[in-house]
Amino acid sequence: MSVVNHPRTPADTSVEIPLQPASQDIWQRKYQLKSASGEIIDNTIDDTFARVARALAEIEETPAKREEWYGKFLWALRHGAVPAGRIISNAGALEHKPATSTINCTVSGKIHDSMDDILQKVHEAGMTLKSGAGIGYEFSTLRPNNAYVSGSGAVTSGPLSFMDIYDKVCFTISSAGGRRGAQMATFDVGHPDVIDFIRAKREDGRLRQFNLSLLITSEFMEAVKSDAQWQLAFPLTEEEVEASRIDLNDSEQVIWRDWPIKTGYIANEDGKIACKVYRTIPARRLWDVIMTSTYEYAEPGFILIDEYNEMNNNWFCEEIRSTNPCGEQGLPEYGACLLGSINLTRLVNEPFTDKASFDWKTYREIVRVFTRMLDNVVGIHGLPLEQQAKEIESKRRHGMGYLGLGSTLTMLGIRYGSEESLEFTEQVTRELALTGWECALELAREKGPAPLLEQEFEVTAEMLRRRPEMLDDGWKKGDRIKGKVLHARYSRYMQKIAEVNAKLVEELAQVGARFTHHSSIAPTGTIALSIANNASNGIEPSFAHHYSRNIIREGKKSKEKVDVWSYELLAYRELINSKAMPFSDEEEEKLPDYFIGADDVTPKQHVDIQAAAQKWIDSSISKTANIPTEFPYEDFKDIYLYAYEKKLKGCTTFRFNPEVFQGVLVKDKDLENTTYRFSLEDGTVIEVKGNEEIEYDGEIHTAANLYDALKEGYYGKF
Repeated sequence: MSVVNHPRTPADTSVEIPLQPASQDIWQRKYQLKSASGEIIDNTIDDTFARVARALAEIEETPAKREEWYGKFLWALRHGAVPAGRIISNAGALEHKPATSTINCTVSGKIHDSMDDILQKVHEAGMTLKSGAGIGYEFSTLRPNNAYVSGSGAVTSGPLSFMDIYDKVCFTISSAGGRRGAQMATFDVGHPDVIDFIRAKREDGRLRQFNLSLLITSEFMEAVKSDAQWQLAFPLTEEEVEASRIDLNDSEQVIWRDWPIKTGYIANEDGKIACKVYRTIPARRLWDVIMTSTYEYAEPGFILIDEYNEMNNNWFCEEIRSTNPCGEQGLPEYGACLLGSINLTRLVNEPFTDKASFDWKTYREIVRVFTRMLDNVVGIHGLPLEQQAKEIESKRRHGMGYLGLGSTLTMLGIRYGSEESLEFTEQVTRELALTGWECALELAREKGPAPLLEQEFEVTAEMLRRRPEMLDDGWKKGDRIKGKVLHARYSRYMQKIAEVNAKLVEELAQVGARFTHHSSIAPTGTIALSIANNASNGIEPSFAHHYSRNIIREGKKSKEKVDVWSYELLAYRELINSKAMPFSDEEEEKLPDYFIGADDVTPKQHVDIQAAAQKWIDSSISKTANIPTEFPYEDFKDIYLYAYEKKLKGCTTFRFNPEVFQGVLVKDKDLENTTYRFSLEDGTVIEVKGNEEIEYDGEIHTAANLYDALKEGYYGKF
């Protein structure tokens, strides 16, 4: 059996905590390398680490460096560096999986409002999903339902009808390849079909291969706060203006807005696009539609897109309009990013005692080694599209974060959401950022900066408007300026780094950085469960300390329910009290009060934790605020306004609602309290609790999973 080593003291003594069965199973199914004939190549997780370390060390220039960095990479992997799933699965596996990628995150090219381009992007999406990468798209670039289509004499069916095509392609490819495809659909809050988008997944089985997120602008948020009207509009073409005799100066008919696609539309001197107003509604009415949907259905997500673009390191050459499927990486068109996380639980000395401490020195060293390791992944990215390859090779973007924050806080005796937890979260994120940018400079001196940063850009009026301090520094329209100066000296994020280490940032402006982006915090679902023995996901608290996870098992007709235990509970049992049990009333089995789960954290505390980390994360954070089923709606609404005020880049919530779906992670008490009704062919109706087992079609299913599979239409399709 594979084990993970947990350092008990600053010395070399350690305690072995065996991987729980669910963790071992996930590693075997997702990450253990096997040949095409099924022969096992990675016998242990350490074999997997050695394969990955060797593949990434091979990028180094000389045999001596390859051996040196193989050893260092393997050390980092054994001490808590966890590359993202595509890297663990595919690095060093070219002989067995030649058509796969090591990249988790991509975003589609802009989808232009034409049948030819829509279908071209479907083809590109298929190639991307086949490689194993997830992909995001913006669909609000497509004209609304019932809009006139010149050339065909008909009206369009709207963006959602085309989303159905992408959904089916993703399901087909993921079914054939054995790995569930992942997609994100973003949509502008000012599009005429925005309410249809918000409600799209209420139809059973529709768009289930998508996560949905709204692009929320500051203009809309201020309209909500001031109870103003909100105009739903879409760009006009010259032909439409002439045919309908639209007066571009009539503010009742036309509004001028920023738009991601300018070709074929009417622009003014400021670059804004003339948009036809289809409908005007109170902003708060639309806000209530959004909030009701997130409360009842956990979608759409909430991307504060203006904050995303304002804080983007590549503000001078990119516009972010979509993200990867989980939202932690906002990317430009054809953008790509690789990911990795540090398992913080591996760095706690003497956990659960009054001497518990975090090993900051080892943490910084892991960040240093891991930064080089992730940078080397660019050399074996395996992306299928030329545009994607150009993007990642030019910018060398990666997103390093951490997992196990909630578990680590518990091991340190700190309650998640407390003031002390906010201080630790900010410090652990700041150290990751500062150390990472020091490495960006060192690697640039050794290997050269990201090619984008050596390019020259023309200073534009828009640049000077967005960064008025450039005028103070003597820059004027038409001047030529290096990307590394725009990146280091004028990006809002790097200006915050300069407040802590001005000398570092000035050197980055002179030399350039090895990569344009360094950090993001991913959800880390399966790598946290498998490699990290169910340490808490990403920045989250543990969902609970004993719960069930619904997994897709190839050949099974519904999802399979497996029991899992939190890493901190396993460690506490091993180190402190072998009898400890969650929710026990027996004195000898009780856990300390700092052992909390997601439901014990208030929405405000979730936002505060995310805000503490976001200060030092240059991309974004995937975080879900788990809300108890009985949580009041009026209190729930406030979390999104609070997220806007705290300058988050996004916000997502989940409230258990069995009438809609049950989610990936479920607590047995929720299933026990839910009754499912099944109608048989003879008209009989049977009622069973969600956690009861049913024999159906020759298999045993939990009632909840069988109900979900039949309702959603995926029964028997895995």
